[in-house]
Amino acid sequence: MVTREEIFRRVQDIIIDRLNVKKDKITLDATFLDDLGADSLELTELVLAVEEEFSLKIPDEQIEQLTSVGKVVAFVESCLSASSG
Repeated sequence: MVTREEIFRRVQDIIIDRLNVKKDKITLDATFLDDLGADSLELTELVLAVEEEFSLKIPDEQIEQLTSVGKVVAFVESCLSASSG
């Protein structure tokens, strides 16, 4: 079972890679637009990278609600726990 902390670290690595921001700026409360400076293209790339990293599909209507790092971590966690049992 993947822990919330591990999900956060993996999402953090994706954000560092895609947005080129410092690790200490990436908190659960950090928003992609305001805090991390992502534009719409970068957000799309982040979604694709998260889907690939965790082998899941994020529905289009859900993407708009994933505005912060914490929301992405919680979404991934719920998907992984639902698929494991």
